[in-house]
Amino acid sequence: MEKRFVYADNAATTAVSKEVFEAMKPWLTEKWGNPSSLHALGREAAVALENARARIAACLGADPKEIYFTSCGSESDNWAIKGAAYAGRQKGRTHIITSAIEHHAVLHTCAALEKEGFTVTYVGVDAEGFVSIDEVKAAISDKTAVVAIMLANNEIGTVEPIAEIAEVAHAHGALMFTDAVQAFGSLDVKVKELGVDLLSLSGHKIHAPKGIGLLYVKKGVRIANLIDGGGQERGKRGGTENMPYIVGLATAVENAYANLPAMRRVAELRDDLRDKILAEIPHSTLNGTRDDSRRLPGNLNIGFEYIEGESMLLLLDAEGICASTGSACSSASLDPSHVLLAIGVPHERAHGSLRLSISSETTKEDADYILEKLPPIIKRLRDMSPLYEEALKAHKV
Repeated sequence: MEKRFVYADNAATTAVSKEVFEAMKPWLTEKWGNPSSLHALGREAAVALENARARIAACLGADPKEIYFTSCGSESDNWAIKGAAYAGRQKGRTHIITSAIEHHAVLHTCAALEKEGFTVTYVGVDAEGFVSIDEVKAAISDKTAVVAIMLANNEIGTVEPIAEIAEVAHAHGALMFTDAVQAFGSLDVKVKELGVDLLSLSGHKIHAPKGIGLLYVKKGVRIANLIDGGGQERGKRGGTENMPYIVGLATAVENAYANLPAMRRVAELRDDLRDKILAEIPHSTLNGTRDDSRRLPGNLNIGFEYIEGESMLLLLDAEGICASTGSACSSASLDPSHVLLAIGVPHERAHGSLRLSISSETTKEDADYILEKLPPIIKRLRDMSPLYEEALKAHKV
């Protein structure tokens, strides 16, 4: 097969779609009004702003007044957790519950709050990445301000039982926040069905540009501001609204929902790719769950023994295949994935993990190309590995 370009890193970011770009263009060139201005250009922008808010709210099953635009998922995560923590502290609630496999935007926010005197419980997960509801029940108290558990993990794709966890949180008067950044676009995310008070999304995971996100805040829920300013977003998030990106986000959200039926084909392609990789490459193990109904359709994470992941990525890249060893936000780190370590993957195998995240744009030819190039790359790296040589001598492989 001739060399081709295969993008299998959609969990890190996605390309801006043509529809999104076309929707944004007028707001980059012709319609530059500030929605806070009273003249005609400003009024036009204000109408478009509220229209985008309403379109997104309809897809989420929310009220438009429950949608607040932010710069990204990380800002939304920070605002949700810090806002809930600061509001809770006024009522004597200084405890937070999260999980060991959250995105660093959540984990580092919780760590920052610990330095301010809050206590944080990091509940564990099982070998498939599912949060223990019993651990949440054991940890929660009338001091808990917020429970922060992601809807689906960005590295291993495990979909968490958020609705059940939300019931536990509410039974103790705590707020429930879920980071839905990775899940959105792959699952039919409805805030009322999840039972959450706060939910974050990011545009660049669903073919909108980088630099736009949102936070859903349930009507009646009060959280402290993260960014103060000129009264934008009903006084809750200061800063002139990023109109081109907001309009683009609304189009991306609607397209993502319209594209949900295509996720079945994505899951089938993922399963075929998974089964063939595991069959053709010895000493390979699936990370996460095999329960397809509880895993994101485009997520595939496989650990390969006796190799180093960074070398594998570089060799795949040389063949035109874009993939990842885990979260893009940690790609500069040489430490193994905290998610894989949390589910019990040995340190050495965690270093040899490969995350392939495919989309509705991924073709069977793309998958076949990965299957053609990956096995010889793994063999090449193992042939150079002293650990593999030692295992051969010890008859362990």
